[in-house]
Amino acid sequence: MRRIVTLIVLIWLVVGAIAAGQRGYYSNSPSNCAGVGTIAVTVVAGPLNYFGVNPKVTDCTLPQPSS
Repeated sequence: MRRIVTLIVLIWLVVGAIAAGQRGYYSNSPSNCAGVGTIAVTVVAGPLNYFGVNPKVTDCTLPQPSS
């Protein structure tokens, strides 16, 4: 059973990575964390991308080191 779940998750993520590639997210290097976040949520959304889901991260702030 574990192998089946692992295989389904792997296929899900591969389909998401293909969707991100088709949207051109890999051709331009993301310049901030919002770009990286958009790629990540697109990959995690997987096949849902082909059913109209278009996840985007518009704002993202990274934690700053304490002084």
